[in-house]
Amino acid sequence: MILVTGGAGYIGSHTIKELLRDGREVVALDNLSTGHRELVLCEEFVEGDLADAALLRRTFQRYPIQAVIHFAAHTSVPESVADPQRYYRNNVAGTLNLLQAMLAHGVKAIIFSSSAAVYGDPVALPIPEDHPTQPKNPYGRTKLVVEEILADYARAYGLRYIALRYFNAAGSDPEGEIGEWHEPECHLIPIVLEAALGKRPHVEVYGTDWPTKDGTAVRDYIHVSDLAQAHVLALERMMEGRAGGAYNLGIGRGYTVREVVETCRRVTGREIPALEAPRRPGDPAALVADPSRARRELGWEPRYTALEPIVETAWAWMCKRARAPDVR
Repeated sequence: MILVTGGAGYIGSHTIKELLRDGREVVALDNLSTGHRELVLCEEFVEGDLADAALLRRTFQRYPIQAVIHFAAHTSVPESVADPQRYYRNNVAGTLNLLQAMLAHGVKAIIFSSSAAVYGDPVALPIPEDHPTQPKNPYGRTKLVVEEILADYARAYGLRYIALRYFNAAGSDPEGEIGEWHEPECHLIPIVLEAALGKRPHVEVYGTDWPTKDGTAVRDYIHVSDLAQAHVLALERMMEGRAGGAYNLGIGRGYTVREVVETCRRVTGREIPALEAPRRPGDPAALVADPSRARRELGWEPRYTALEPIVETAWAWMCKRARAPDVR
């Protein structure tokens, strides 16, 4: 059985769907502070927090857990700058509690949800895994600290781990069963689509003087279902005893904020007002992945390699939710 922490969240819920499709038994753990129980497709669900050591002990005692996929974390860069204590307490201390429970119950396999934020401002694009790691915000630093903890635990205790460094997750389940659902929304594509739906008056473009082709920040957008599939492949590799190290997950192509807004306009057929705003602290100018290691070693091939079809799945999900806000 696979324990998925943060299983009611955006990427966690999509990964659970892929695990079930792969025939895995899954138990999800989530405190539902940002996740949604309605999106969890597995039957076994534990509501609770990684700060609750007793709950973790009971969970490992109750279920025959073989491996952990660890998503549970706070993820907002601006919030991490404003309140770093909250991020270190949750993302780092919570992970230490999880690892303590794992080792106490003989579970020594974990896939960690890391981030491209560990790199900071890139010195080369696209970014390979051996790029210098110099995160420029507390969120990225928490992810890097956990990666270093996992490496230390591997050397000391025989822990097997894989860290997956995501670039920008986007889109929704193409079958429309589950999708992206944040309250409040914090990701660019759904924010733009909310403006298309009239749920917000405009989109704010943070910084128009970046050293990029149109002055707006560049990001590599990867479809969430492709991310989920990478976790299944990483799990297979780890269970075969070939664990270790970090893998970038992105499509290897960057899009500016202006290009994202224009793509959303084409997909929706709506104007979508955009207003210029100052840069946000902690944001790098550009993040684009070199995903060749994941392709080579995990056998991972993303199905969505352009922005427009990614936006189309996000738009379909948001229109479905707009018609029936509580529907899965």
